[in-house]
Amino acid sequence: MRGPLASLTADDRARLRRRMRTPVLTFLALLSLLAVNVTLGATLPFAHVWALEIAVVGVMVALILLVSMEVRKEPPLIRLFSGLGFFWVCIMVGMTLTDYLAR
Repeated sequence: MRGPLASLTADDRARLRRRMRTPVLTFLALLSLLAVNVTLGATLPFAHVWALEIAVVGVMVALILLVSMEVRKEPPLIRLFSGLGFFWVCIMVGMTLTDYLAR
């Protein structure tokens, strides 16, 4: 039984590898940063570990914006609305955390 990639030529396979390299590396980077964040949260190596966790989350957001959403290649107006969208999500998460932390 032949797989779906068996009918591809060597040139097609090389092109597929080139096109999939960035998404796979981005996925692995995000997975690694998530592992770092979970490890920091589970072990609590020092008192103000939350600041480092926020920095790791900031790197994850930057990776998503710049690589996955390809904001670098978009016109300035789309960049503005992408940034505003993430800012709005930060506000909403902050409001939710304020509710949980105040109880």
